[in-house]
Amino acid sequence: MPLAELILSGDIRALARAATLIEAQTAAGRELSKQLFPATGKALTIGVTGAPGAGKSTLVNSLIAAYRAAEATVGVIAVDPSSPYSHGALLGDRVRMLEHHADPGVFIRSMATRGRLGGLAATTMDLVLLLDAAARQVVLIETVGVGQDEIDIAHLAGVTLVVLTPGAGDDIQALKAGILEVADIIVINKADLPGTDRLHEQIREAQSLIPGDQAPVCKVSALRNEGIARLTEIIETKKHAANTETWEHRLRMKLRDDLLSDLPSGALARHAQSVSEKMEDPDSAIMALKAELLKQRTNGH
Repeated sequence: MPLAELILSGDIRALARAATLIEAQTAAGRELSKQLFPATGKALTIGVTGAPGAGKSTLVNSLIAAYRAAEATVGVIAVDPSSPYSHGALLGDRVRMLEHHADPGVFIRSMATRGRLGGLAATTMDLVLLLDAAARQVVLIETVGVGQDEIDIAHLAGVTLVVLTPGAGDDIQALKAGILEVADIIVINKADLPGTDRLHEQIREAQSLIPGDQAPVCKVSALRNEGIARLTEIIETKKHAANTETWEHRLRMKLRDDLLSDLPSGALARHAQSVSEKMEDPDSAIMALKAELLKQRTNGH
């Protein structure tokens, strides 16, 4: 049976093989993505981001358990800063997710950023689409961490959770970096620790400076499994806003990123420098970049 049909029929081994082909950006992987794309667009995609040590992995583990208790199938993409083989065990508490590996209703994939900024790997969206096509009703994406350049998750996830913890200076830096602007829900994890109320006040103060509707704040203790039911309720209210418009936006971002990644290495920087030095005008630079992109694709990229 063709690999695409095996995936659509729920074959876990076929899904794992497909993930490897797609992450390696092989021709077979690209062809498989084309075949599976008509089956996408149904999964609830939840992004989980926050500073290292915020308990993202423990929270993801609790969300897996909550959605499985509700009999939803779950896919997890855990992004590591380097090794695709560590499963994040050396990076923190992601090892707790391994308890779900024997559950056929849960598929967990660890992938590496390989130095890419933005908190995600280059093929994260492709794996999201794969899990979506494989009838995973909920897809959880855990990013590397929060920083001024690490907000790509907001362009990919239908619902974005920003995880903060009381007493952590990095969280205040995250507030200053504008990460609250991309949050659909702010999760205060380890809410049993001192400083929770103070952090909640700081979040509200920061939100008061941002125009428009503000993200709800949910206090949880993922390790104790406290507040998780309330969090899933809030996610449920947010997912209705994460339908057609968000789906189209995510696909626009994928098309943009894929086109930019097809440019020859350094081409964008080279032409930008040329324009800044007035050696080339912007329109000419754009035409040249289009020509280089066309040449790259014609040569069988």
